[in-house]
Amino acid sequence: MPKGYGIAETTDGLLPWDWAVDQLQRSRNYWVCTTRADGLPHAMPVWGVWLDGALYFSTDRASAKGRNIERDPRVVVHLESGDEAVILEGTLEETADRALLARVIDAYAPKYNFRPEAESGDDGEGGSRDDSAVWYALRPRVVLGWTEKDFPNTATRWVM
Repeated sequence: MPKGYGIAETTDGLLPWDWAVDQLQRSRNYWVCTTRADGLPHAMPVWGVWLDGALYFSTDRASAKGRNIERDPRVVVHLESGDEAVILEGTLEETADRALLARVIDAYAPKYNFRPEAESGDDGEGGSRDDSAVWYALRPRVVLGWTEKDFPNTATRWVM
């Protein structure tokens, strides 16, 4: 950050990683920021879960977000609060591992009182599901976090 922000050059006051993980696990909405084909930004909230060091969420391939991710999977994701900010930067990866998705959905269902489908294709009952659904994982490259009441003392950057 610019010197004028007053960021300390020591580690005094930095936030522990557990603080960020707690925010990521408790958050209800995650704002996914992608880039449109014309270079303009696009932001959209999603439901998701933080599990094993990654944020998991699903979307429709045909949505603006889905089309943007297909073209350029680099994203920024941030939580709702600007008072206790957590911002993730990285590249999304499509997730299709059935065992992993079962764990993701097991965490997702009680959080939202909704149990989504794990994947497109066979619905397990002889029918088929919409092939446009996709699950993504974001294992962030960089995470930024701070508390507004103690900014800039708590401004912390984690590099994964």
